[in-house]
Amino acid sequence: MAEAFKFELVSPARLVLSEDVAQVMVPGAEGDFTMLKGHAPFMTTVRPGVLEATGVSGKVSKIFVRGGFADAGPAGLTILAEQAIPVEELKADVIAKEIKDAEEDLADAKSDEAKRVAQQKLDQLKAVFAAAPSH
Repeated sequence: MAEAFKFELVSPARLVLSEDVAQVMVPGAEGDFTMLKGHAPFMTTVRPGVLEATGVSGKVSKIFVRGGFADAGPAGLTILAEQAIPVEELKADVIAKEIKDAEEDLADAKSDEAKRVAQQKLDQLKAVFAAAPSH
């Protein structure tokens, strides 16, 4: 079994997870990566997707993250997420309605900047929907 290290996942709303873990699989902007104890220090951005933290007991916590930053170092891994929601709390019907609204916003957007922002929001909602259970 892998050695434990400190992992913290923080969103603007709250401290989502703070515990010793064996590994964390992260949806990095440049590609998914797995963090183990002793990983070389680095910082990267996080894209929308599902993060999987495996505790020392073997229990896996799946959490949807919507963007942010990951900081790996000798003290462990810290992720500052724009949004972090445990997968079991995602509600597919609510997300589907938000996607429909975002599609309407994209269709109504007049400027290139408004279209870019609306498309980004729509892409993020689709990533949330893909992570939601029973959709």
